[in-house]
Parts: sequence; structure tokens; C-alpha cells
Amino acid sequence: MKRASLVGVSTTTFFYMLCGCVGYAAFGNNAPGNFLTGFGFYEPFWLIDFANVCIAVHLVGAYQVFCQPIFQFVESQSAKRWPDNKFITGEYKMNVPCGGDFGISLFRLVWRTSYVVVTAVVAMIFPFFNDFLGLIGAASFWPLTVYFPIEMHIAQKNMKKFSFTWTWLKILSWACFLVSLVAAAGSVQGLIQSLKDFKPFQAPE
Repeated sequence: MKRASLVGVSTTTFFYMLCGCVGYAAFGNNAPGNFLTGFGFYEPFWLIDFANVCIAVHLVGAYQVFCQPIFQFVESQSAKRWPDNKFITGEYKMNVPCGGDFGISLFRLVWRTSYVVVTAVVAMIFPFFNDFLGLIGAASFWPLTVYFPIEMHIAQKNMKKFSFTWTWLKILSWACFLVSLVAAAGSVQGLIQSLKDFKPFQAPE
């Protein structure tokens, strides 16, 4: 698991840094959000289509990773608050050919479908994908990727305060915190610029 995480994070970091640094060095603030089609070129078509399929597969998996904790929290809290409500706690068996019995909860079906529909409508109303993604990434990067892992590592190893390793881990944490603040400020500025030409349900030109 440790080796897989190292390879995955290193590969992702390499490509993100490559796109970010090289793109900014070449185009500055005019770097397009989508490097594949942002320059007006759509050939070769097979490469663009393949890249879009990869993005779709990636986002479907990422959507599940981020949504499942929300689904679980709402469903568990609802079951605790209304334990006698059959709509919330009831499950119905459905026989799926070649798959056996499958449990269906009407509450899960309605709640999860409503969540997906609402998030899709909000995404269409505010089509600032890159700026929103940057803001969400900046807000979640430091606490989830840096702060909590570092604090857990320090607690697990029982590091003494102001030791060499403890000091450098704290410096790394604060440096990443400053990077997150700068990234969040840039994303907010991008959102403000996008709102000037905002039209609901239309992608920005």
C-alpha cells in the first residue's frame, strides 16, 4: 500500500507540475483550462476522445470517493433520528438474474438521486469548472493531504517537539498552508472575473 501510494502520488504530482509549470511558463495567465482543446485544435480526434473518456472514468471514481461519506453520514443520521420510519429504514429484496438478491432502500434511492440531480444542476448553473475546482482543491489540499497525515505521523512516532524531524515537518506543513492560501486567492479572483460575463446554463466562452 505504501509503495502504491508513493507511485500514484509521485506520478500525479509529476504530471500536474508539468502541466502547471510548463503551461504557465509558455502562456502565463492566458493558459487555457483545457490543454487538449483550449487552443482551438481538435485533432487528432481519437486522442481527444480517448482523453475525454479517461477524464470521465476518473471523475466517476472521484465522485464516488467524495460522495460515499456524505451518503453514509446522512443515511446513518436519518436512521438514528427516525428509526421507526419504514421509508428510511426499510429495505426491499429484488432478485437480479445471475446476481442473486439485491437490497433496495427507497430512501437511499430518492436521496442519492436527488443529490446527484442537484449537484448536476448547480454545476450547469455555475459553469466555472476550473475556478471551482481550484478553490475546492486549495481548500482541501492542506488539511487532507498535508496537515492530518503529518500530525498522525508525528503522533504515531511520538516525536519530541522541536526535534529536527518535527521542525521540518512543521515547516513543510506551514509552507503548504501558504501555498493553499495563494491558490485559493487565485481561484477566488478567477471566479470574480468569470462572474462578470456569467450566463446561467452556458459554458463561459
